[in-house]
Order: sequence, then C-alpha cells, then structure tokens
Amino acid sequence: MSRLSFAVSCISLALFVISCNAPAEKEKPQKKARVTIQEVDAGIRENIDAITKAGDGYFPIHNDSVDLKLKLVRVHTEYLSVLGQNRFFACVDLATEGGDVYDVDFFLEGEPGNMKVTSTDVHKLNGKPYYTWKQAEDKTWYTVAVENASNDLLGVVEGTDKFNFTYSARLANISGPGHIWIPIAQSDEFQDIELLSIQSPGDQEIVTEQEYGNKVLHIALKPEHSNQEIIIEYNVVRREKGTYIEENPDTLKYLLPSALMPVGDRFSIISADVISQKQANSPLTKARALYDHVIDEMRYAKEGVYGTGDANYACDSKSGNCTEFHSYFISLARSAGIPARFAVGAAIPSERNEGGVDGYHCWAEFYAEGKWWPVDISEANKYSALATYYFGHHPANRIEFSKGRDIKPDPMPEGGPVNFLAYPVLEVEGEPDYVETTFTFARTEPVI
Repeated sequence: MSRLSFAVSCISLALFVISCNAPAEKEKPQKKARVTIQEVDAGIRENIDAITKAGDGYFPIHNDSVDLKLKLVRVHTEYLSVLGQNRFFACVDLATEGGDVYDVDFFLEGEPGNMKVTSTDVHKLNGKPYYTWKQAEDKTWYTVAVENASNDLLGVVEGTDKFNFTYSARLANISGPGHIWIPIAQSDEFQDIELLSIQSPGDQEIVTEQEYGNKVLHIALKPEHSNQEIIIEYNVVRREKGTYIEENPDTLKYLLPSALMPVGDRFSIISADVISQKQANSPLTKARALYDHVIDEMRYAKEGVYGTGDANYACDSKSGNCTEFHSYFISLARSAGIPARFAVGAAIPSERNEGGVDGYHCWAEFYAEGKWWPVDISEANKYSALATYYFGHHPANRIEFSKGRDIKPDPMPEGGPVNFLAYPVLEVEGEPDYVETTFTFARTEPVI
C-alpha cells in the first residue's frame, strides 16, 4: 500500500470514529400552536350545547337577581377573544321564552376540544347594558355599572303608548266613476282601537278581506267628489310587542311565495349559505343569522324603485326602505323553512307628543319555538344599538293597519290584488290614480 493510500485510509477511519461518537444534536422543543378564534367558537358552542341538553333544552343562568331558562340565539364571533394561556372570552345572545334577549359574557379555560365555562355575567337585556368594559392603566379590563340605560333617544317607547291618530286622504280630480280602498285598523292583543269617526264623500262600506282578516273601507266615488277629503280618526292604546303564542297558527301559509316575495331559487342558496356560515342549527338561530345578514348587506335608502317590497329588487340593489328589508328577510326565511309574515302601519315619534307622522312603516314576524317573534330590521339597520331589541320586540309607539301581501278585498280593484295596504288604493275609470295622504297624532298621555 502506498503512503498516500494509507494516509487517506487513516483519515477516513478517524472521521468515521468521530462521527459515530459525536453527541446527537438536541431536538428543539415544538412551539405550541396559537389557539384560533374558530376553536374558541367551537368551545363555547360545545359548552352551551352540553349544558342545554342537560337542562331539558334550556340554558339556565342563576344568580342573586335572575333565574333564567334560555335558548341560544347567536354567538358574537366578532367578540371572541384569547385572553391568555388557556383563557378565553365569548359574548353570546340567549333568549327567554317571552322573547327577551340577554347578552351574556362567558369566560372559559382549557384547551381546544376541552374548554370549560368558568363564569358568566349578564351584560345586556334587549340591548340595554348593565355594565360596560373599561381598560385600566395596566391594560387589564374591568366593568363599570350603567345606571338607568334607556332606549328613549332612539325612538322606542316601552310598555304602553296612548294617542289619537288621524288618517287623511285628499282626492284629486275624479274624472269619472271611481273606487277607493283604505285600511281600517283593528284591535288585537297588542292594540286597542276605537274608531272615532269616518268623514267621507260617496257611498261607503267596511268589508272584511278573507285571507288575513283585514278590514277595508271601500268608497264608490263620482266626479262631484273631486278635491274632497277622507278623514278617519282613532283613539289608540298600543302595547309593546314581544313574542306571543297564536292559537292554531296556519304556519304553512307563511311558507308560500307571494308576487314580490319569491321562495326558493337564489333565496334558498343565499339562506343556506348564511345559515351554514353562522353554524345555525335551530329555527331561532337560523332566523337570527338571516336577520343579521339583511342588516349587514342592505342599506336604508329611498332611491331607485323602492317602496314596493320586491325581494328580488332588494337582493339586487341591496337598498330600499322598510318594505324591501322585510320582504327580503321573509323570502330568505321562507326559503329556509321558517314561516314569516308581513304587516304595515305607522311609527309614532317618541321625541314629541303631537304632530305629523312620516308616512307608513312596516315590519315582520317569524315563527320559532312555538311562537311568533316580531322583528324590525330596517330600524335595527338605522340604529345598530337596538339590533338586539328589534329581534323579538316592536315598541309601543306604533299602530298597525293591515297584515299580509297580495290582499284581495271584495270588491277587488281592477288592477288585481293589493300588494300591501297602507296608503289608499284609488282607481278612476279602472286606472290607478294618486291620493295625497297624511298621518297626524296627539298623545293622550305624554311620554316626554
């Protein structure tokens, strides 16, 4: 063997020995994965589901001031937080059987797949806070009690409202035989209506429409009635509306389409997508998911072809007045198998005790948990602080004129069923005509 070959062999052997006896490199510790908001969401839902099953279908909250049995409405995914090592926060809406919605703060501890609720605090009732959160100098958070929170400044009268209401319709030129149809408000569980007087020209009759039970003033008109005024005066006692049970409700009727509120097709696709994204699995949570979707997607604007209650227009334009908001919601809800219905009347100003009323206002109801839940989505859109209140409540300061869509009074207008009945429907020689309409009110018991 040459000296060169021997040297190479020795060096190779030495390297082999060194490599075999070198200490193994220490394995670096794995960095623990950060808990995601999705995992916090799953954790709070698993806890609520488990506690609800153990509570015979209700989530119980007990403390010194409340003893509640609640149903899940929604998890506020925008407020889910990781507070620190294995500590988490969630804000959840839960509702009573009567429709009151409690905003509850949850604190949890543990790891993904094994989180446990350690404490709960009732934060709000129907959107009104019991406390607010403030941050200290050391960056920790603490609560501050809120005294006498009120909805008054946002247009809501709670409890009962009492007022006189005047519905005025001034006829223009009547060039030939005509007919006019005007809704007549009726008493029900939430409003006591006293019809004080009807002043009108022509031959009048009050007929009852069969599908929804609406009462309608029908007047036959002649040219000599031109420029005259029809005045209807009421005394009203209106009660704040929450969820309510209706005897033998015909819920199937409120799953069917109407002329401007289609069911199925793209409304089924949209509602299914929204419900899936919100992980809603009950009629109540599904309805809240659709309610939030309409608030988030639509803009209150009186522009374009608004005011017809066309759900397709609302879906395309993402704007409109109260009729578009509620028609879009009803089409989505019915497409998801949730009965929903439409009503119209007028909202009475809360900031003064007499004067004019800015036109009609409409709202909706949906059926879940064996009762009807009132909603007012356009008002919730305008006043986000009241979005929780308007899911399950209508305030006392309003009057209802009529229910339903595609209304068919007898006799019926030559133009066919009435889309919805708020303002008068006037036909002269079989053609639609304009009626100048005004509403005024005067409270019999002031609220301010």
